[in-house]
Amino acid sequence: MLDLSNLRAAVRSEGGVSRRLFLAYGAALAAIPSLDLRVEGRVLRRAPLAGDPFTLGVASGEPTETGVVLWTRLAPNPLVDGGGMPRENLEVTWEVADDEGMKNVVRHGTAVATPQLAHSVHVEVEGLKPDHWYFYRFRTGDATSPVGRTRTTPERASIPEKLRLAFASCQHWEQGLFTAYEHMAKDDLDLVFHLGDYIYEYAGRDKLVRKHHGKKLASLEDYRARHAQYRTDRLLQVMHARCPWVVTWDDHEFENNYANDISERKGVDPAAFLEIRANAYQAYYEMMPLRRKSVPQGPNMKIYRTLPYGRLAEFQVLDTRQYRTDQPNGDKPAELNDDALNPKNTILGAEQAGWLKGALLRSPATWNVLAQQVMMGMVDTAAGEPKKYSMDQWPGYAHERMKLVQFLADRKVPNPVILSGDIHSNWVNDLRVDDRKAEAPVVATEFVGTSITTGGNGPVEPKNHDSILAENPCVKFYDRQRGYVRCVVTPKSWRSEYVVVADVTKPGAPAVEKAAFVVEAGAAGVKKA
Repeated sequence: MLDLSNLRAAVRSEGGVSRRLFLAYGAALAAIPSLDLRVEGRVLRRAPLAGDPFTLGVASGEPTETGVVLWTRLAPNPLVDGGGMPRENLEVTWEVADDEGMKNVVRHGTAVATPQLAHSVHVEVEGLKPDHWYFYRFRTGDATSPVGRTRTTPERASIPEKLRLAFASCQHWEQGLFTAYEHMAKDDLDLVFHLGDYIYEYAGRDKLVRKHHGKKLASLEDYRARHAQYRTDRLLQVMHARCPWVVTWDDHEFENNYANDISERKGVDPAAFLEIRANAYQAYYEMMPLRRKSVPQGPNMKIYRTLPYGRLAEFQVLDTRQYRTDQPNGDKPAELNDDALNPKNTILGAEQAGWLKGALLRSPATWNVLAQQVMMGMVDTAAGEPKKYSMDQWPGYAHERMKLVQFLADRKVPNPVILSGDIHSNWVNDLRVDDRKAEAPVVATEFVGTSITTGGNGPVEPKNHDSILAENPCVKFYDRQRGYVRCVVTPKSWRSEYVVVADVTKPGAPAVEKAAFVVEAGAAGVKKA
């Protein structure tokens, strides 16, 4: 249970629960359970299962120079409560090998899949070689999982010649097929970053490409089943098994456009809201290749963290949902008025903002990357007057946003790059302290990736394309098709390639590189490749 002492500590350290809410609902919030990872009771080496327990595939993530997290979840019937598993602890063996045939095993061990964690397994493997590819698999009873491929990062002091990565977001099951992952799997990537909206919380609707299982999500079993439904997608499974992933959430992993303990819907009881958030966060942890340090405590889960890739790049993975203040101007597009410019507005929270600045100052990397959710560019989306900016994105927190970019400039943080998702469209933005001042120097470049499926097939040319570019000097590219962004990073340059899928409503659709942009190390500003 989340006792009151822990809850008070969470309030003091900005664990995501406001002081106002704690004072008003302390007893109710203290009743929200936290995960206890101790294994109690007997552990079975084998149990009668009603089918293949590895229907959800395998995954890896959180790579370091000597280790990685390996993940699976046992679920012979993934869409029913409990995944079709008995309410028993079950032993799972794991192996890591140098070869795909799993003949030269270099690490192995056992883990326990418990019903408390939906029989998910998170193995933190250590003792591996830096900058090395490995293969892995799981076994329980007579069942063997598919073989996954993963890799460690280069030694911390090394400067690797190249990093190949892709980033993606927003994969609404109902609105399209995950064809983008079919093409991504051919790209021979070292890393994938998923920047949020891995699932959507809405109830199932007819007359779309495919239908969600179940009602709007609320209970822990609701969230578990929805994650499981997404993970049954074969193309998504294959991509997870190709290389390690680094994940963070946005809003739909819990609820659309939430802000800390505030729902976008009126009249929602905050304590009940956070109880549902605890369910969402637990299911997210269960289904992602995350380390034990990310285990949620009730409605709080620390997911911001640093991932180095030698001295070539350092990634600061952010959380722009759990600690933010309410969106200004009623979360409606608006001018950058006093409400949007209020210094009290925060999208990061004071603790995360302080951690981020410290991490950036300590970084020895050539490229300093923020892997995060919502667009940082201050983009006016309305033609003519009045100007309108999204209040759910960084412009709604314009004071904090400008302070952060000013920090990057003042402290001369080398080669800052922002990776963003959320808005189901592609953008390339050159960022200034205040993007409304075209004469100001460029400080960083932002690459915004479109959705995997959300929004269905987008137009080849958006109707407002010309006005967006004409009224926003920071915008260098804008597109509304579906797809992902593929990046090639070297000590001399960062290249981002925008891959778009022709049709997400039919299987096997082709993909093309719509555009590519390059940032040269030491020279702020992006150029078309």
